[in-house]
Amino acid sequence: MRNSCIFLIWCLLFTIQVVMAQPSGKAGATKRYLYVATPGIRDYLGYGGHGLLVFDIDNNHRFVKRIATRGLHPNGKPSNVKGIAVSLPLNSIYISTLEGLQRIDLTTEKVVWEEPFEGGCDRMAISPDGRIMYLPSLEKGFWNVVNCETGDIIKKINVHKRAHNTIYGAAGNAVYMGDIASPWLHIADPKTHELVGNVGEFDNYVRPFTVNADESLAYVTVDSLLGFEVGDIKKGTRIAHIEVQGWERGPVRRHGNPSHGIGLTPDETEIWLCDGHNMRMHVFSAKPPYQQLTTIPVQDMPGWVTFSMDGRYAYPSSGEVIDVKTRKIVTTLTDEFHNNVASEKMVEVQFTGGKLARAGDQFGVGRRGAQTAGK
Repeated sequence: MRNSCIFLIWCLLFTIQVVMAQPSGKAGATKRYLYVATPGIRDYLGYGGHGLLVFDIDNNHRFVKRIATRGLHPNGKPSNVKGIAVSLPLNSIYISTLEGLQRIDLTTEKVVWEEPFEGGCDRMAISPDGRIMYLPSLEKGFWNVVNCETGDIIKKINVHKRAHNTIYGAAGNAVYMGDIASPWLHIADPKTHELVGNVGEFDNYVRPFTVNADESLAYVTVDSLLGFEVGDIKKGTRIAHIEVQGWERGPVRRHGNPSHGIGLTPDETEIWLCDGHNMRMHVFSAKPPYQQLTTIPVQDMPGWVTFSMDGRYAYPSSGEVIDVKTRKIVTTLTDEFHNNVASEKMVEVQFTGGKLARAGDQFGVGRRGAQTAGK
């Protein structure tokens, strides 16, 4: 009986804590949250289980709540999460899985719809106006252009062989499409939904990449390289090849290439690069000659990195929260059961007066001078 009472008291205290951490409804008050979709590393449930986990950025990234999500594999287990993105006008967050796409209302926290897509889904991007999504198939040869409100397919764009990563340019005039069986970064015009150019040729197949705010430069990881390359988007050429110094390139447990994950700090002064074999984040100057500045050890193999919108925090997929200025790990993400949370699919969401106001990006994209709709 005594143990039952203690358990009930613990549950009550936890509920009060979660309620107090909800987005503030006070006029003018802004709250910042990190939304983390799991399983965000393959189908591994040991890194946070299944759901959309919310952390309070302004309260030492303390766990707030778990929002129920869908997305089940035909075997009945939660399916790998492949991407996450936000539409401001539709007040919605989207999660792609191996098989489909789900839209969740950020106020009710209910699934609005879940749609399967022939050929599966990978890491998508949403237009600055929040209306159009470029949704890659699951390493097939095409992208679907999708209506964010309904989930309907507007157009299918054939690219090459293995569609994978997508960035929608901040100005809304270009979409950057990484096909991991191509040494070129492809570019589509979102007005016509046609391919209009590419950047490269890079030394090997394009893996994770990012772009700066004025869309003049692309920072690209490629197969077999512990390092990154730089592309001039306007000229469509590769202009730099940078290798990590002082660390051996070795085998990795996931993704198959040494540097799977690259991010540009929002002020565009630094490049943060993942090193899977050595379990490190390597930091470089974002200007030629791209000086290697430091190396930060992390607790597990990093396969992705993004940043808080203000540039204060770096979020490697291994679960640490790193202070960008001091390079120090300030905390690690843990769930309601005090288990470590790790995911390659996370995004910052801000509420002002209790209403959705701004959202970040799952990619570590440049933000210097960017004037976009809430991004």
